Amino acid sequence: MVYDVAIIGSGMAGASLAAALAPQMRVLIIEMEERPGYHATGRSAAFWNETYGGPLVQPLTTASGPFLENPPAAFADHGFLLRRGALMIGRTGDGALESQFHQDFEGSGLHLSTLGRSEMEERIPGLRPSWDRAVWEANTADVDVAALHQAYLRAAQRAGVEIALRQPVSELQRDAKGVWTITSPNGTWRAARIINAAGAWASDVAHLSDALPIQVQPLRRTMVQLRLGCDIPMDLPLTIDLAGRFYFKPEGPRRLWLSPHDETPSTACDAAPEEVDVARAIDELQHVVDWPIEAVERRWAGLRSFAPDRAPVFGEDPSCPGFYWCAGQGGFGIQTAPAIAALLAAEILGVSPDAPYDGIDPAPYRPARFS
Repeated sequence: MVYDVAIIGSGMAGASLAAALAPQMRVLIIEMEERPGYHATGRSAAFWNETYGGPLVQPLTTASGPFLENPPAAFADHGFLLRRGALMIGRTGDGALESQFHQDFEGSGLHLSTLGRSEMEERIPGLRPSWDRAVWEANTADVDVAALHQAYLRAAQRAGVEIALRQPVSELQRDAKGVWTITSPNGTWRAARIINAAGAWASDVAHLSDALPIQVQPLRRTMVQLRLGCDIPMDLPLTIDLAGRFYFKPEGPRRLWLSPHDETPSTACDAAPEEVDVARAIDELQHVVDWPIEAVERRWAGLRSFAPDRAPVFGEDPSCPGFYWCAGQGGFGIQTAPAIAALLAAEILGVSPDAPYDGIDPAPYRPARFS
C-alpha cells in the first residue's frame, strides 16, 4: 500500500494535520513513543495568548481562536478555551520594554490596555511595590490541551488515519517515481508525501533526506507546581514578566504553575528539570509577590523547538519534492495548531484555505526562506 501522506510525529502538529487531511487522503502517522503527544504536547503550560511568540506568531494564534473556542459540533461538543486574561507586568525601569510591546502589536487589532498600580493590585493580591506597570490582554485563555489533542486524534481515526506507535524512523528513501519508503527498526511503509512533524527531532528526520538542513533547536523549558500557604484568586490572570524572566498562573486552590521562562539549548531527549532552574523560578516569584510557599509538588520540563528566526516552519521543502515541514512551533504549537494545520493542508491539497485562515500570508513560514 502507498499512503498519500505519512506524518512523522503524533503530537499536536501531527494530529491536527492528520485530522485536516484524512477526509480526502489516506494518512499514516508514525510515532516513536508508545503513546501520542508524550513530549512537548504533553508538557504544555496550556494557555492561549495572542501576543505570546511575537508579531510573526500572532496571526496564527488569532486565527486559531474561533476554532478553539467554538469548534464544529462534529469535532467536539464543547470549546477548549477558558478565559483568564493576561498581565504583562514590569517595574519602573521597564518603560522601554512596555513601549516596544505596544509597538510590536500596533495595528494588529488586539485588545491591549495599559494598567497602573492600583489596577494591578486588584488582579494580583500581594504584589510587591516595585511592580508598577502592566499591559492587560483580556482575551487570554487556558487551553484544555489533553482534550484538544484527543479530539484531533479521534477525528483523524474516524476518517481512517492509521497510527503506528513505537516506530522511530531510521531511514527515508525516495524512488524515481517520487514514492517514499519510510523505515523503522520494526516496520516499513510507503507514501507519496512525508510530513516532518517530529518536534525536537525535526532536524534529525530532515537529515535522513535531501531536505534543507534547517537547524530546529530544542530549548528546555521548566515548569513547577507550587502549594502556597495562602489563598489566591482562582481568576488570577496569567502573569508574564515584560523582561521575560517568569510567568505563572493558578492551578487549583492554593496551587500555582510557575516557570522561569528558561530556554536552555538541549539535544532532542526526554527532558527533565534541573534544580537550579526550579530554584530560580521560586526566587523570581518571591520578588514579585509575598505569597508563602509550602511545597514544590511537581516539576517537569519540555522541549520547545525553534528555527533560527523563531518562526514556525511549514510547507514543502524547495530542495526535496514531497517532503513537507511542520516544525519549529516553539512554545506556540498548541495555540496555533488549527491555523497551521489548515494552511498546510490547503497547500498539500492544492486548494485555498477557508476563513479565517485565508487572510494569513504563509510566505514567512515556508521552509524556502532558508534556501
